[in-house]
Amino acid sequence: MSRVTFDDVIKKYDDVLAVKDINLEIEDGEFVSLLGPSGSGKSTVLRMIAGLEDISGGTISIGDRVINDIHPRDRGIAMVFQNYALYPHMTVRDNLAYGLKLTTDIEEDVIDRRVEEAAEMLGIEDHLDKKPGNLSGGQQQRVATGRAIVREPEVFLMDEPLSNLDAKLKMHMRTELQRIHDELGTTTVYVTHDQEEAMTMSDRIVILADGHIQQVGTPEEIYNSPANLFVADFIGSPAMNFFDATLDGSFLTGDGFEYGLSRTRADEVRGSTTTANLVLGIRPEDAHIADTPSENTIEATVDVVEPVGSDNYIYANVGSQEVTIRVPASVKPTVGDIIYIEFNENDVHLFDADTGVNVFTIEGRAVDRTVESTS
Repeated sequence: MSRVTFDDVIKKYDDVLAVKDINLEIEDGEFVSLLGPSGSGKSTVLRMIAGLEDISGGTISIGDRVINDIHPRDRGIAMVFQNYALYPHMTVRDNLAYGLKLTTDIEEDVIDRRVEEAAEMLGIEDHLDKKPGNLSGGQQQRVATGRAIVREPEVFLMDEPLSNLDAKLKMHMRTELQRIHDELGTTTVYVTHDQEEAMTMSDRIVILADGHIQQVGTPEEIYNSPANLFVADFIGSPAMNFFDATLDGSFLTGDGFEYGLSRTRADEVRGSTTTANLVLGIRPEDAHIADTPSENTIEATVDVVEPVGSDNYIYANVGSQEVTIRVPASVKPTVGDIIYIEFNENDVHLFDADTGVNVFTIEGRAVDRTVESTS
């Protein structure tokens, strides 16, 4: 079993606690992304699995084996780095085989077979006798991935392997890595700061900030039920809209707006938090422009209309706050127009303004937010 388990793992640099109380279980064969901004601790967590960073506290296990004090080459891992780390004087064939020849006593014919199979899987079989300098960036990335594949590890570790590629090639390589994972079924831990990579490739995502795990879940869970304000703001493009609000009866009130909730939803909010200070969140694609005002609309003034192909992004002002609305390209209000924004209450996210916690979650697990409206 190549399950990866973290129990109370911490990492300290002198007096700085960089990774704090990581408890996590990555299942055998799972593709898990560590996602977060720069300095969140995601690469440090990966390097501790690899043995490139000492563990200051707690334990990391692969299968039933604690690996804290095991040499990196004996941990059953293979790593793909951001900069590929290929040997420029070696051919592709030799780059693929070098790690096996250096660290194992596998017979030459077995190494040759693994190299040929990995090259065919990655579509670089015609480049085996070339040097890395004669390859494109995407081909070099494939060689780096192939070098990990030939080791037949228990766990793949990938540290932002696509960050040096252009947008089109990055999209292609995402699908290639997904195909390889589906074919091999090897447990994969993937570090990225790119939410699109994490959302499209992962079985589960671990979101980190300031060395803490903020939320663990499937891409759908992370997107639809963010555990807190950080996750809600970090995931989604364009970002979620936020409004400071208080609950008055069945109305959420804030600077320049009132929004009416059903009694069921208002009672749910009161039963989930004791604070009067809330933050209303709504994603741009969940907001629409109504023909007429009502208790479920918010009045706004159009500031900018930004065409983005099949959609338009409308930036409007509600009181002193800006709101972004994603609408079809056929919807083209004029700058300065008064518009009425509407959204279904089942698409509303509410957060405790003091703690940042989503009031529609219980102990980090999403609550079913679909309710029947009652007046």
